[in-house]
Amino acid sequence: MSETTASAASANSRPVVVAESATTRGRRARIALRALQVLIALFYGVASSLPKLIADPSAVDSFDRIGWGSGAMYTIGALELAGAVALLVPLLQSVAATALSALMVGAFVVQMTVFHGENAATPLILIIPLALIAWARRGQNRELLRVLRRRA
Repeated sequence: MSETTASAASANSRPVVVAESATTRGRRARIALRALQVLIALFYGVASSLPKLIADPSAVDSFDRIGWGSGAMYTIGALELAGAVALLVPLLQSVAATALSALMVGAFVVQMTVFHGENAATPLILIIPLALIAWARRGQNRELLRVLRRRA
């Protein structure tokens, strides 16, 4: 049989044609979602957390303007890096996307209040793919809870 047919457990045992486009579409969607996760993880791991963790002058200036200092800068950089790594771990994908979304809500509030809306669209734009990842990978949350309960 070809990839587009499967045996049916019926009385006449005739092959049932499976829509090839549905299988291909599902595979493409999984690949696209995984590619999106990798891109978002690269963004958070390199473009967002790295300047904070190496104390790039622009990051230092931003956190000084906020009034939070270097401790908050390193903490947020570490959270972003942890989220980036967790986006690539199957068991943590949904939780990581949710946590990074919450971080982006905070970033939006800071952009609106401290920086008067400058670059406020960036965190909002990032929430969209993060919400998609969190929703699409929500099934992993059950497995994560099972693992955590087993260890407790």
